Amino acid sequence: MPSLNEIRSTFLNYFEKQGHMIVDSSPLVPRNDPTLMFTNSGMVQFKNCFTGVEKRDYVRATTAQKCVRAGGKHNDLDNVGYTARHHTFFEMLGNFSFGDYFKHQAIPFAWELITKEFAIPKERLYTTVYHTDDEAFDIWKKVGVPEDRIIRISTSDNFWQMGDTGPCGPCTEIFYDHGDHIWGGPPGSPEEDGDRFIEIWNLVFMQNERFADGSMVDLDMQSIDTGMGLERIAALLQGTHDNYETDLFKALIEASANVTNSDPFGDQNVHHRVIADHLRSCSFLIAEGVLPSNEGRGYVLRRIMRRAMRHASLLGANDPVMHKLVPALVQQMGAAYPELSQGQALIEETFEQEETRFLKTLDRGLKLLDEASTDLGKGDTLPGETAFKLYDTYGFPLDLTQDALRAKEIEVDTDGFDAAMKAQKEKSRAGGIGLGEAADVKVYFDILDASGSTEFLGYETEKAEGQIVAIVKGGAQVDTASKGDSVQIILNQTPFYAESGGQIGDTGVLTVEGGAAQITDTKKVEGLFLHIAEVTEGEIAVEAGAELVVDHARRSQIRANHSATHLLHEALRNALGDHVAQKGSLNADDRLRFDFSHNKGLSGEELANIGAEVNEFIRQNTAVTTRIMTPDDARAIGAQALFGEKYGEEVRVVSMGRAPTGKGADGETYSLELCGGTHVKQTGDIGTFVILGDSASSAGVRRIEALTGAAALEHLEREAGRMADVAAALKAQPVDVLDRLKALMDERKALQNEISNLKQQVAMGGGSGGGVEAKEIGGKKFLAQALKGVSGKDLRGLIDAHKQNLGSGVILLIADDDGKVAVAAGVTDDLTGEISAVDILKAAVPAVGGKGGGGRPDMAQGGGKDFAGAEDAIKAAEAVLLN
Repeated sequence: MPSLNEIRSTFLNYFEKQGHMIVDSSPLVPRNDPTLMFTNSGMVQFKNCFTGVEKRDYVRATTAQKCVRAGGKHNDLDNVGYTARHHTFFEMLGNFSFGDYFKHQAIPFAWELITKEFAIPKERLYTTVYHTDDEAFDIWKKVGVPEDRIIRISTSDNFWQMGDTGPCGPCTEIFYDHGDHIWGGPPGSPEEDGDRFIEIWNLVFMQNERFADGSMVDLDMQSIDTGMGLERIAALLQGTHDNYETDLFKALIEASANVTNSDPFGDQNVHHRVIADHLRSCSFLIAEGVLPSNEGRGYVLRRIMRRAMRHASLLGANDPVMHKLVPALVQQMGAAYPELSQGQALIEETFEQEETRFLKTLDRGLKLLDEASTDLGKGDTLPGETAFKLYDTYGFPLDLTQDALRAKEIEVDTDGFDAAMKAQKEKSRAGGIGLGEAADVKVYFDILDASGSTEFLGYETEKAEGQIVAIVKGGAQVDTASKGDSVQIILNQTPFYAESGGQIGDTGVLTVEGGAAQITDTKKVEGLFLHIAEVTEGEIAVEAGAELVVDHARRSQIRANHSATHLLHEALRNALGDHVAQKGSLNADDRLRFDFSHNKGLSGEELANIGAEVNEFIRQNTAVTTRIMTPDDARAIGAQALFGEKYGEEVRVVSMGRAPTGKGADGETYSLELCGGTHVKQTGDIGTFVILGDSASSAGVRRIEALTGAAALEHLEREAGRMADVAAALKAQPVDVLDRLKALMDERKALQNEISNLKQQVAMGGGSGGGVEAKEIGGKKFLAQALKGVSGKDLRGLIDAHKQNLGSGVILLIADDDGKVAVAAGVTDDLTGEISAVDILKAAVPAVGGKGGGGRPDMAQGGGKDFAGAEDAIKAAEAVLLN
């Protein structure tokens, strides 16, 4: 009996021998189909190949595609565990031809694989064809299927189409007859919904193109798209019609029974089935970066996780158990899907944290629900207002309320729940959001109500497709925008990061069929991402599918700067103390800026040590990891909150670097912060970190500006170039520049002193007056002198020298040093009781274009700008002495 892993390998290897390229499964979050929440079939990753938009280096492919059906129109969640074949996660085996082979090869391939490779008895097989597809009918006859087991179907069950218009074509299905001991009839019969005849493979012949008027033409490139459910074919090959009886599910169900200490069979079997199925879907989604949240894909993940946890609690589990099942899943599927092994630690941690929170909510919510439904019986309905109160006040989700009441056959008024939710939103919006007048933002709330929040894909990708849900131009919604229009574009999903938390918004390009726009910025209003854009080509329209490409180089630089900010924050705390807290930041593409609480400037040595520590952890090149936690749990393990951020029930916690005395549950995480921004994968991706300087931002707040990566290297190269120029000018080696500079400064100081002494000697000249005789004015000696080439700072020394030479008297000196006029007045101590140097100065300064000045009775200084007035200044001083 072949195992599920062996069946997968047999399928892929068979088609590889037939010239097909084995292509890895695409992600569960589709990058090229904005209409899908999750990848739900094998053809999703090849959509553009079928339409001819994309060309690859192969025309035949085969895959084992991971699929999830748990949200939107493809939603099997409520049936999982209660039927033999419904799953939230399944694998779709497929072979594809992009204009290479068609029906005459696809049907024989399928028949040979099933009857020879898988050795399924031919007499147990039936096929269906679209009722007008005589070609497929004849090919089935040719390979050996009797006419009475080739059933013509006239409904859409056997006609596939990508949408209302576009590629389409008939399909043929292969059914297996499990035998008359199981109720059911062949396809097309009244009993076709029974379990006797089970579809195992669907082959789509993509041969037509349908137009809006309903007409069809043959496609130039006719292609093949097939899908075989791995779990379903495994059940058949392992002798059962129940997917949960296959080797994979048996192993997971056994693990579930072990951790819950319960019977895997009987009435409890349905709980184990739900747990086994949901374990797979949740683990694969977490491994791909989807984490539980209250919106979008994260909400669907949370819903699946909590449904599994609810069934674990019904088995008697009072403590978290789901994380204990992850090793069993990795053992079963890790070889085929290495992302499970690589993400095992994150998967286990996410399960444990979510289940810990859930069990608290569950215990409280069930008690409240029991009280609220005491008077209700089979067929009754719980009021929507009550369900909303359980959700809004006590954190008990609507899904759990419905699931808990399902066993009692009590419905929930979901319309009433939605109405209560809407009323609460309107109330919370009444206060506005701080982006302008209510009339300015109402348009965004209308879009939010109609289309829901934007799903952000940018943590995992920089390129994706989205569907345009609204265009805003001039404050109002419009259906289209043309070349030259400046608009805001809102999509259902986007890889563009919207400005927040200090990180600037992304830029890039949006293209649609027949148009393009340059995204110059990305902003956020509540849950909406606004792509600020200018239409550069053609026209864009609401409901159009768009390809979105983020400017990779710019995003990479922003990521590096943002991650470096986290390392800088921790290095500052280590160097300066725990009082350091972030007070603002800017993470741009060309630089980073970090404001932090500290009351004095940093020394050069401190800055050097901080920069060295940041670079040490960059070189460590450890993985940067992200987890989802409650704010309280995050702070409990030492995570730093960012200044000015408002946190909801859950936060992203970013960890980087390893240190022996670190934070976190392991006690070794260097930097641990609450952050919703984008970051590098490894700290080494930051490259190099260089601090430009430290300055005051405001009272008690310092600011550091820095560079990373290429910008840092360019800065260092410029500085090295300047150093080389300085060394050349000094005729020294770069390592000797400082010593040479100090020597020159000492030499300059000595020369300045010598020059000052010479100037003083020249000014003093010979005798008592330096070449100028003192006069007697008003009975006092008065020496006045106008000096060229003497600086103001030399006047005080000259005044003192003249006082010593005069013995008793008054001195006025006016100096001109390269256009700078200085005036100084001095009075010997014996005369300060009769006359003040300040009065002499104030009389003289106006004549040289100065205003005021000041000093003491024995010494005063001022300045001016017109040396030509020196003689008038001297006369003004003499007039003071005469009075």
